[in-house]
Amino acid sequence: MKVILQQDVKGQGKKGQMIEASEGYARNYLLPRKMAVPATADAVNTMNLKEKARKAEEARQKAEAEAAAEKLQGCMVRLTARAGTGGRLFGAVTAKEISEGLAKQYSIDIPKQKLQLEEPIKAFGTYQVKAKLGFDVAGTVNVVVSEEK
Repeated sequence: MKVILQQDVKGQGKKGQMIEASEGYARNYLLPRKMAVPATADAVNTMNLKEKARKAEEARQKAEAEAAAEKLQGCMVRLTARAGTGGRLFGAVTAKEISEGLAKQYSIDIPKQKLQLEEPIKAFGTYQVKAKLGFDVAGTVNVVVSEEK
């Protein structure tokens, strides 16, 4: 019996995939638990439309990520922090502060989770922070940390 999976089923397939399942397994397990629907003409057509919409959404998100990476190229985020002794900071500059600085200075909204800091910034100077924007698209944010006056 051909069925279309509504969710991932271990050992059978992924969501949206059409599989051939035995009559009893489909009728007694997959269908009652709403894990699959019978592969009728309407269900196959709906599956194809959903797949097409998913691919279009994925392409749109990838284009947005590439556009954001392009915008980041010329950005120099300037942040100020309180000074301690020897050019060190009280505390550290975090990904959240960098994200907020991008939003304020350049109106670019990148969540703090996508900014990859190897270690917290604890001294004044210029730094490059990687931004993983998804879909194998990455950008670099230039950050300048200066003393608060």
